[in-house]
Amino acid sequence: MLQSRQLAAIMFADIVGYTAMMQHDETSALTILHHFKNELNLQVKEFGGEIINYYGDGCLITFTNSTNAVSCAKILQEELRKDPYVPIRIGIHLGEILVEEGNVFGDSVNISSRIESMGVPGVVLLSDTIQKQIKNKPRFQLTSLGSFEFKNLDEPMEIFALSNPGFPVPNRADLIGKFKEAKTTTPAETLQTVKITSEKSIAVLPFVNMSNDPEQEYFSDGMVEEIINSLANIKELRVAGRTSSFHFKGKNIDLRIIGEKLNVKTILEGSIRKQVNKLRITAQLVNVENGFHLWSEKYDRDMNDIFAIQDEIALAITEKLKITLLEDERAVIHKNPTENKEAYDLYLKGRYYFNKRGPGIKTGFKYFQQAADKDPSFVLAYSGMADSYMLLGFYSIIPPHIAMPKAKQFAEKAIQLDASHAEAVTTLAFINTFYDWDWMEAKKKFQLSFELNPNYADAYYWYSYYLSFVENKFEEGIKFARKAAEQLEPLVSISHIFLSIVLINAGKFEEARQAAKMAIELNADSFPGYRSLGISLAALKKYEEAIEALEISVKLSTRHPWILSELSYTYSLSGQVAESQKLMDELVMRSKTEFIPGLSLAVTAYSIKDYDKTAEFLELAFDQRDGSIISMNGGLMSSFVKTDPRFQAFFKRMNFPE
Repeated sequence: MLQSRQLAAIMFADIVGYTAMMQHDETSALTILHHFKNELNLQVKEFGGEIINYYGDGCLITFTNSTNAVSCAKILQEELRKDPYVPIRIGIHLGEILVEEGNVFGDSVNISSRIESMGVPGVVLLSDTIQKQIKNKPRFQLTSLGSFEFKNLDEPMEIFALSNPGFPVPNRADLIGKFKEAKTTTPAETLQTVKITSEKSIAVLPFVNMSNDPEQEYFSDGMVEEIINSLANIKELRVAGRTSSFHFKGKNIDLRIIGEKLNVKTILEGSIRKQVNKLRITAQLVNVENGFHLWSEKYDRDMNDIFAIQDEIALAITEKLKITLLEDERAVIHKNPTENKEAYDLYLKGRYYFNKRGPGIKTGFKYFQQAADKDPSFVLAYSGMADSYMLLGFYSIIPPHIAMPKAKQFAEKAIQLDASHAEAVTTLAFINTFYDWDWMEAKKKFQLSFELNPNYADAYYWYSYYLSFVENKFEEGIKFARKAAEQLEPLVSISHIFLSIVLINAGKFEEARQAAKMAIELNADSFPGYRSLGISLAALKKYEEAIEALEISVKLSTRHPWILSELSYTYSLSGQVAESQKLMDELVMRSKTEFIPGLSLAVTAYSIKDYDKTAEFLELAFDQRDGSIISMNGGLMSSFVKTDPRFQAFFKRMNFPE
């Protein structure tokens, strides 16, 4: 096999946002692609270059010298900004390549690709080796963007932008790509530089709703969620969580950047057009490292084929990623959730509203209930109802003694219909922990849930709490919370809130503060984010900042009792007892007309040193089966029940494992 090594100027160029163009208007997108290729062929030939490969909407080209490469890039951008405008970005590097049978290989090729991936539309980015070759040529104006570190290079590399009139010079903050700047990073920037794992991994992005009716959004979202759930049961495949994937809904962001943020190697994207009973679905699987399309397909079917299409997509992914399916995994993929299409449609509407949280939980429940009425054997409908009541009870929207038995009833019904349903098993593990206080059974069910679905993020959330609050295995709890926050759902605010709380329990207050800040960066309206920030700041004895954070949480949560009690406790620590008393008066008054958790009342009473009332409210918490009562075994502001001799009798009643 003939091989040769040579020095070359390597150029990568691709169309920014081409996949979104295809989903919006295929005809227009193809016109733009043809125009790009025609212009590329013309200019590359003019400057003595060689087109090595086309990669979908991108291209690899080599030149014998740097001047010709940059001259070609300059003319290309100038021509393609004319009508019809083609938004391309270009990266160029000079280095040694290995040539074999018309293909080129080597680190220099990878570096050029990484430089190109940093770009924005209209930009030409150059490595420092290219800059040294052309710096004395007056027709090229260059601006340094600073030095960046590349994963496989020992030394930082300075990157330059062509800055002739009409050429954009991007801000450093916009250059996310495959380089990372050697500087102190914020939590969000740290998340962006997580290395792509070597294991088989995928994120399924929300499919674009191409229907004329925006009300059909629930259908496209729901179908994607079902594909995610199907893939999540494959043990050999790591699947990014649904909420992290949906973080990118409606955003035109380069797939390579999404891959880095979600820490996955492949991405599935597509579009859905639903008109009456007809479906048109497109799907494509992309390698985020190089932008190659590993697989694509278009389906023109009717609604009766919806499950077959989902199966075909899931199986195509396993084939392209060279995954060997176990028999039970193949069975899960082929298993239709219901034969009743009307029930399935109602279920998808239920998930759509349930995922909005807040008032959407109750709306979602109504659709789940209607779906179960249409098909009494529909497992997912019962699981949805169980989760609805579980969250309504946990957040004290409905009293636990009303919500949790109903959640348990629906979860058990789901498991009766399908013993392998990990979501319902997790719901029962949650109820065993926060309502039944049956520690042995809770642990068994959590372990079963992980066996059934190793990618179900909710199981990691609640098990991290179980380990931290119930067993006081703080480091193990942190490990499970990190798995959710850094791998399964890295772009979901609640993931980092769970991590923050278990870090607080472990006494790692500064790390907890950073996790809480990440949660807030991901969702500026997150009342649990500000709550965990406030608690971590109070633990650090930064009371003024803690009060400020908790007051924001109070406002965002519309004065949730949990937050009021923790704010009262922090006021007390800072010597503002009168403010604590005001909150005590408010909670007592509200408890006459609405459900207020007993432990929230007890913490507030303890903060004003009313120990008789503290005992009275602790008794109330036991009567209510208040789920937050397990926090007395680790929570910062309710651990007095464990440590204060006056209340240890209450603690002993929980029979926490030794």
